[in-house]
Amino acid sequence: MPTRPEEPPAAPLAPTPSQTIGPFYGHALPFPDGERIAPTGHPDTVTLHGLVRDGDGAPVPDALLEFWQAGPDGSLTGAPGSLRRDPATGAAAGRNGVDFTGFGRVPTDADGRYALRTLPATAPAGLPDAAPYLAVCVFARGLLHHLFTRVYFPEHTAAHAADPLLSGLPPERARTLLARPDGTVPYRYRFDIQLQQPADGTYEETVFLAFR
Repeated sequence: MPTRPEEPPAAPLAPTPSQTIGPFYGHALPFPDGERIAPTGHPDTVTLHGLVRDGDGAPVPDALLEFWQAGPDGSLTGAPGSLRRDPATGAAAGRNGVDFTGFGRVPTDADGRYALRTLPATAPAGLPDAAPYLAVCVFARGLLHHLFTRVYFPEHTAAHAADPLLSGLPPERARTLLARPDGTVPYRYRFDIQLQQPADGTYEETVFLAFR
């Protein structure tokens, strides 16, 4: 009885390339009180707000920003509670209003704006040369991969000179990572994110980081 010849082994499949199929950020990822990292009523609450712009300088109304920061003691362990769920319904229940989790998730509004309320930035423990900062991850339409950046604050000028990231950048690039005081309101800062520099150079592209 004739036998079937053996089929050659199948070639390994190539990875599926990244594709933009949305964005759907506003439908599932935001959660109640995602912008309120600071415990309710905390006297040291800081407000950080700003605008996300695209390469034409236009606001991005459907971006999503995630923020991470060290705790007041510099620890990176955070605390559970940002993404709590109702045990009965499974619906997102938001924060408990007491614990500092060190994590926030904020969508931009129809005008491309966001606002975050958190505790003052601190430097992570174990990094003696680092200046206090907030870590930011940016998701937006047209991005095949999310972007990482940081927010530094003006009151830590002395620490900026020793920070490994800021001290290694030209001054004009380092400025894109600095929040600025918003008028005379205490504990309120503005930080805009420019995804790409417009052709006319109106805005400087924000410094984004690559992790290896």
